[in-house]
Amino acid sequence: MGLEYLKPIISLLPEVAIPQTPPDFKQRVFWTLAALIIFYSMYHIPAVGLNINVFSSLNFLQLVTASRIGSLITAGIGPIILASIFMQLLVGAKIININLSDPNQRAQFHGAQKLLAIVLSFFEAFVYTNYLANGGALVPIFGPYTFFIVLIQITLGSIILMYLDEILSKYGLGSGISLFIAAGVSLSVIGGILNILFGTNGILAILSEGGAIVFAKMFEAFIPIFSTILVLLIVVYFEGIKIDIPISYGYGLTNSIPLKFFYLSNIPVILAVAFLANTQFLAMALVDQNLCIGGHLDTTIEDKAYACQGGIDLINIIGRAERRGNTAVFIDGFFYFITPVHHNFDQPYFSQISTYFTYSTPIFQIPEIIHIIIYLIFLAFLCVIFGQLWVEITGMGPADVAKQIDNMGFQIPGYRRDVRILTAVLERYIPPLIFLSSIAVGLLAGIADLIGALGTGTGILLTVSIINNFYQNIQRMNLLGQSSLFYDFLKKR
Repeated sequence: MGLEYLKPIISLLPEVAIPQTPPDFKQRVFWTLAALIIFYSMYHIPAVGLNINVFSSLNFLQLVTASRIGSLITAGIGPIILASIFMQLLVGAKIININLSDPNQRAQFHGAQKLLAIVLSFFEAFVYTNYLANGGALVPIFGPYTFFIVLIQITLGSIILMYLDEILSKYGLGSGISLFIAAGVSLSVIGGILNILFGTNGILAILSEGGAIVFAKMFEAFIPIFSTILVLLIVVYFEGIKIDIPISYGYGLTNSIPLKFFYLSNIPVILAVAFLANTQFLAMALVDQNLCIGGHLDTTIEDKAYACQGGIDLINIIGRAERRGNTAVFIDGFFYFITPVHHNFDQPYFSQISTYFTYSTPIFQIPEIIHIIIYLIFLAFLCVIFGQLWVEITGMGPADVAKQIDNMGFQIPGYRRDVRILTAVLERYIPPLIFLSSIAVGLLAGIADLIGALGTGTGILLTVSIINNFYQNIQRMNLLGQSSLFYDFLKKR
């Protein structure tokens, strides 16, 4: 199945034009700062018709989707990421047959992805608005139309972010999605540091209490900052690991192609974590539900986990969820074991660490350490899967990279110019890098969450990688600004 049947609809969607000449550095900085100002404005402006005082916090979901529940970007970039995931899966499973090396078919693919993102923006806006309505957040200032007015605002917020991402990819310093994630995580880290210093259980409060163990309490309070610094150092170290592939051009001109250890950067963990974060919606749907097999449902039992008498409750196996304020979380079952594990900053640091070894699930009595191990393995597995799919979609595999190098006139020194030789050399390095780096980013993100890194481990990993990528983009774009030949080459791709 191709995408030709969507062409009439795709042609109606607004599109950001490709610049006729390369934007200079100042123009790229201008558009990047403008997008950041718009993002932060939407981040802090509550949607009309909402009471922001009743929102419950979904911190993890908000971090990875660059969103803030109750604001104009309540859904954030969630629809954009999900659209990318779905399109990758459809292409990877050959449900959609498309040749991404063909510019026309690639344009159809991106148009279909944009269309799907808009549809998902409406869907997620409906889910969020319904969730907010059930939580008592809607203020009936517009009567029966309040629900729809809030829905439209949330939908437009995600669509605006989608087009800002498109603008930044063509006129800015890099990916808008990455920029928005880094901006949200940075706010979270700054907020976490301020809370450690000035919060109710912060350093100033500890000093004012005094006592013999004041220094021990201060050390414990500072551990999240130490954890964050440790994660930063580890990520920076891995970012510096690379393999240089020597290449030559013509006679005597030699250079090298650096293949970073984080070959796919932060893409695998962005897609994997966003996918897992959306299981929160499933938890909301499964609260107080039962699916009794081989027995009868006793409606007089208040705890729904034990309401199935004489049989098996499939909901307990799939995932038992309970309401926490205005949201819901899995507490047992399959989905609980692939639910992200986060450090609880409301508890003393060492008390939280001890729960990793003492807590067991309420229904099946499975130790929390098993949850941690399963989650880390599953996260790494998802990162590998999404990494492989991303390579296929974006043309970052050995054959595609070799073809690009060959088209630019480069070859491996000591060999004749042949794309097959380039492919054979790159196949020694790129597939292992994809596999190992995908596992590494998954495990690093998961473990950093466990040790209490501010902004979550995933957020810190993403932010460091994003900042590094933006720095490299700045260097690359300065070079491209001096060479219209290279710019024309990249624009065709």
